[in-house]
Amino acid sequence: MKDRLQKIRNEAIAQIKAAGGMDALNDIRVSFLGKKGELTAIMKSMRDIPPEERPAFGQMVNEARQEIENSLDTMKKDLAAKARELQLKSEVIDVTLPAKKNHLGHRHPNSIAQEEVERIFTGMGYEVVEGPEIEFDYYNFEALNIPANHPAKDEQDTFYITKDLLLRTQTSGTQIHTMETQPLPIRMIAPGRVFRADELDATHSPNFHQIEGLVVDKNVTFADLKGTLAEFAKQLFGEDTKVKFRPHHFPFTEPSAEMDVTCFKCGGKGCRMCKGEGWIEILGCGMVHPHVFEMCGIDPEEYQGFAFGVGLERIAMLKYEIDDMHHLYENDIRFLKQF
Repeated sequence: MKDRLQKIRNEAIAQIKAAGGMDALNDIRVSFLGKKGELTAIMKSMRDIPPEERPAFGQMVNEARQEIENSLDTMKKDLAAKARELQLKSEVIDVTLPAKKNHLGHRHPNSIAQEEVERIFTGMGYEVVEGPEIEFDYYNFEALNIPANHPAKDEQDTFYITKDLLLRTQTSGTQIHTMETQPLPIRMIAPGRVFRADELDATHSPNFHQIEGLVVDKNVTFADLKGTLAEFAKQLFGEDTKVKFRPHHFPFTEPSAEMDVTCFKCGGKGCRMCKGEGWIEILGCGMVHPHVFEMCGIDPEEYQGFAFGVGLERIAMLKYEIDDMHHLYENDIRFLKQF
């Protein structure tokens, strides 16, 4: 029995020294010290030993167990140290290499232009109001004095969802919602995405952005409109910017006008940017039509107002000299990093 015990001890220690990894060590532990291990089996055979020899034999078994466990722990530490050393060698860092560059996102030119426009008008006391992109035909057309037979309501020009619901073609509907629900006076701008069935080219897209403004108060005149938009143009394009108003027609304003600004590239002398004219068309505007007020429950004899609308992409393209609107939608980081 003693010879068998010595043989088990020697065999266990030899296998431990030859083990090549943690899994092999675990198998050795189970093989010799587990419930069905060889050392456990020899303990069960103690009943065959004379009683007077059992204490001495039990001590020998415990010493063998302790020696095997110590050998297992020592080998486990050696294997862990070797594994760590290999890991450090494989993951060595060359401190002379340049650090990895952290690429941050960049604001879109449209966002930059919108924030600047909002800053200008909020500085004048205007409120920024958002409205739904899916709008009722009434708010997009009828309440803006655009009758049912108007060409703009043709399905070739407008994305209809149902007979009464559509993708808004302008943010003017937000103005109607505001006039119906908010107390007077009103000073607001309504930025947002709009949709029209336009053909794709360098200056048109079926999906673009507008910023429309509205003022409703007592004793508002066209002079207030001109003064407001002149100040807006100066803050946006520079203090030397001049404005020019040309008569135009919009169903929801009367009188109506389109506003030009002196070319901020050549100062009005004529260049490629302004096509030699010295002026650039920037927005449409006018005094709110009395019928629009009446449909919103506002007395046109007591209140007057003006409205204006500008394309956000147009501002960005002019301000940053972008020659194709579609550059704004392609998400090319090389293009966006310029702004």
